[in-house]
This record gives sequence, structure tokens and C-alpha cells, in this order.
Amino acid sequence: MTKDTENISVEALQWFAMRVTYKRELSVKAQLDALSIETYIPMHYRLKTSRVGKRIRVLEPVVHNLIFVHTTKSFIQDFKTQVPHLQYMTCREDGKNVPIIVPDGQMRDFIAVTNNYDESLVYLKPEEVNVSKGARVRIHGGAFDGIEGLFVKIEGKRSKRVVVQIQNVISVAMATISSDFIEVLDP
Repeated sequence: MTKDTENISVEALQWFAMRVTYKRELSVKAQLDALSIETYIPMHYRLKTSRVGKRIRVLEPVVHNLIFVHTTKSFIQDFKTQVPHLQYMTCREDGKNVPIIVPDGQMRDFIAVTNNYDESLVYLKPEEVNVSKGARVRIHGGAFDGIEGLFVKIEGKRSKRVVVQIQNVISVAMATISSDFIEVLDP
């Protein structure tokens, strides 16, 4: 091994939670897709009224200005210099603003739940989920087999739901799932 190759480190791919100003998340996604960078924007169908008064169903982002980017820290830093309206979502740690990096397993579960545009999904802000009152669970069987989340009561809903959460960013509550399919995980 030469001295040059010892200094080269391979950066790991990570999921970065990013903000894009002025509802430009789809154009930023297109730019990153053209560079073969994996991205994810949670989408849903919404009824809109067209200019001629007809009701149409449109696929649009659940939360405007939110995009998840799966890449290396150095790439996203370089890309941000070319696209100034793309910024990290951050959280406070030890008095500093630190970019939010979503663990691969958590992102996989979130994509699996939100990728089917199910109209019974309920999207929640992080502060709307009381994590302390929920039990960690895993779903067995069905379309969500293997998904892990919190089993909590959602305000305004009759029964408890499984919530998949990306901490400090967004949460999604699934439709009611039979308790036969839910395994409570050890705390």
C-alpha cells in the first residue's frame, strides 16, 4: 500500500434531511437524479380544482420544501454551493447546529410506509407524537412486514396506530393494524 492510498478514505453514504426554499424540491430532485444520486420526497394524492372547474387528482409532496438525499457529506457540501436554496435540516447538539442524518433502517421503513401514496396515512410534525407514551413494535405480515415504529394514540383518531418517525423531521401514522400483526419489542 502506497502512502497516497493510505490517506484516501471512503466516505459512507448517508441520508441527509434537507430543506429547499420556494417549493423547488422537485427541481432539486431532478438535478440529483440526473447525477444518479438517490433522493426521496414523500408524496400523496390531493384533489385540486382545475382552471375549468373540474376536480382532478394530483400527486404532490406531502411537505413542501423537504427532500431526503442519500449521498456523502463531501458531495452534498459541493452540491449545496451550486444550489444555494438547498440547506441542511439541523438539530441542536452540544450547543451546535448539526445536520440531521437519518439512519438507513429508519429511512427504509419510512420509504416503505410512505411510498404507496395510501390516503389513510396521517403525516405528523415531530412535536405531535408523544414518544414517551408509545411502545416500540414490529409488524409481521402484510405489506408492512418487518416495519418498526411506535404504537401510539394519535389525537383525533379512535384507535392506536403504528407511527414511523424520523426524529426532528416528520412522522407518519399508518392505518389501523390488527394487533395480531404487531409484536411489542423490548424497551
